[in-house]
Amino acid sequence: MPNDFNQQVIEEFRANKGRVGGYFEGARLLLLTTTGARTGRPHTTPVGYLPDGGDRVLVIASAAGAPTHPAWFHNLVANPQVTVEDGTFTYEARAVVLQDEERDRAFARAVEADEGWAAYQAKTERVIPVIALANVTQGGPGNLNASSMGEAIKVVHDAFRRELALIRDEMAKGGTTLGAQLRVNCLTFCAGLHNHHTGEDMAMFPFLADRHPELAPVLTRLREEHEHIAELVKALRRTLNAEHLEPGAARVEVERLSGELEGHLAYEEEQLIPVLDAV
Repeated sequence: MPNDFNQQVIEEFRANKGRVGGYFEGARLLLLTTTGARTGRPHTTPVGYLPDGGDRVLVIASAAGAPTHPAWFHNLVANPQVTVEDGTFTYEARAVVLQDEERDRAFARAVEADEGWAAYQAKTERVIPVIALANVTQGGPGNLNASSMGEAIKVVHDAFRRELALIRDEMAKGGTTLGAQLRVNCLTFCAGLHNHHTGEDMAMFPFLADRHPELAPVLTRLREEHEHIAELVKALRRTLNAEHLEPGAARVEVERLSGELEGHLAYEEEQLIPVLDAV
């Protein structure tokens, strides 16, 4: 059974689609459900995570530098099939404990993003494990945590807003540098945004155009904005992939993308949510 603190975080996380206050406010947080190594019962734990590009995220079994691994780590070693809730989607994943150089590179990225991980490692003699959670859900990113099509749009949009706000804050704290983990965060965000807009162009917009011809001007504008935002994403990718990365240039591109994207999301919500909720 989760302790009282964890249970409070779990309930708040689920009620607010991934948003929590207090100790975890402003952190990348997910709910990890493992199968008890001894009991066989499901156990859900809030854990911080790092984007890793593609369909993987990383979690770190720090236990705040305790001398032993946390219980959830022993559970996923015994049964690597886990369930992940990120506030937007719930999906099945396979846990892989990173080894040797791959683990060290991932942990170094984590330390670069937050020196607290190094402090935890310094407190314990054990090598703190880094685990990749790879999405294995068939046919998409998982079950969307929304009860209507209109709510689905808002939930996905708010997830992009939160991630972009985190990236902007991390860039502001980075000073004259742009670390490897922050670069991964940006590229992962770009990929997710591209996939979302592609899905809208290929599925949701044709669905709405067929049933609501009066929305033609709105859908035309949204498609044009998708193309414009795609160009901004390409510019950010070029900056991040440059041989000599310039943090200042990356910050400019992120701020430009942020402003344009917020206007786009707000317009789409205003125009489409009432129609989608009616459907």
